[in-house]
Amino acid sequence: MALAVSAALAIAGCGSSSSPASTSSSTSAPASSTSAATTAKFLGCMVTDTGGIDDRSFNASSWAGMQAAAAADPNVSVKYLQSTTQNDYTLNINTFLHSNCGIIVTVGFLMGAATETAAKANPSDKFAIVDCSYASQCLPAPQETNIDQLVFNTVQDGFLGGYLAAGMTKTGKVATFGGEDFGTVTIYMDGFWDGVQYYNSKHGTHVQVLGWNETTQKGSFTGDFTNQTKGQTLTQTFISEGADIIFPVAGNVGLGAAKAVQQADQAAGSDKINMFWVDTDGCVSAATYCSYFITSVEKGIVAAVKTAVLAAANGTFAGGTYIGTLSNGGAVLAPFHDFASKVPAALQAELNTVAQGIESGSIQTPTKSPV
Repeated sequence: MALAVSAALAIAGCGSSSSPASTSSSTSAPASSTSAATTAKFLGCMVTDTGGIDDRSFNASSWAGMQAAAAADPNVSVKYLQSTTQNDYTLNINTFLHSNCGIIVTVGFLMGAATETAAKANPSDKFAIVDCSYASQCLPAPQETNIDQLVFNTVQDGFLGGYLAAGMTKTGKVATFGGEDFGTVTIYMDGFWDGVQYYNSKHGTHVQVLGWNETTQKGSFTGDFTNQTKGQTLTQTFISEGADIIFPVAGNVGLGAAKAVQQADQAAGSDKINMFWVDTDGCVSAATYCSYFITSVEKGIVAAVKTAVLAAANGTFAGGTYIGTLSNGGAVLAPFHDFASKVPAALQAELNTVAQGIESGSIQTPTKSPV
């Protein structure tokens, strides 16, 4: 059961950015870096962050959005360049600037400076950047009209995730951790923490959050988005401290967390420990561990990137800022999958009520919007 409406995405936020028509989960990216017919006339180009094209997170989702654009329009083909280090950002962008790209999509706020520099120097070229708003999140810099900024207010679905975790825990302890201490990471953790506190206030409970405190902005990070061993070790620590639901916000590092959850359950002979996935529907992007995922706290990156590419291809690109939210389907909880019959009906009803409250503004999420 989906917990939030995955309706057609409407224009949102500051600016005239086109909005996605629908949301979609990402899948693992293929080995090839191109798609669509060789007769395609419009080339969409993407530069990955260092997590890689198959990070089961925002790089993979962005590439899936590129591929979706190519599938939707036979005149569009797409390709990517992978960044191994941050030093590759400018190099890869400059390579694409000489490749007749109709739009260059960059992934991650760490590419904010390189993207803005290129956009300023090449005002007739079109850019889109995922997880970066120049109003506040990326740089204290003026917004370029040739950049489509795609951001997601994941404090909202993170809040729902925290509320759900508080309602499902048996030990009274849940945990979250990040890959690195970035705003696009901690916004999830803030929402999760806030949702647990809201559940406690409504039910008179005292569920604890290990790994993060929204008030102090202090918590646990593995230091990267690739080292699965770190994720496994940290998750084992949380489990030993009594947490029975884990929410990693760390890309591929989350696979290490899933391995720790699996091992803990196998040792106990039951499904006492479970977790959430992040960015994508984990039952699609990390299907091996689907039986441990209560839900996933998603971003609608696929649809947002697809729309940006198609807008550039059909001449309606306008730049600006798109904000994914609960109300437009850009920040939602994934279906429960194997937990569809395990999440109590009363808790599901409460989640729907909370979602409606967040959308209407009657329930405030303390963390500010990403723009």
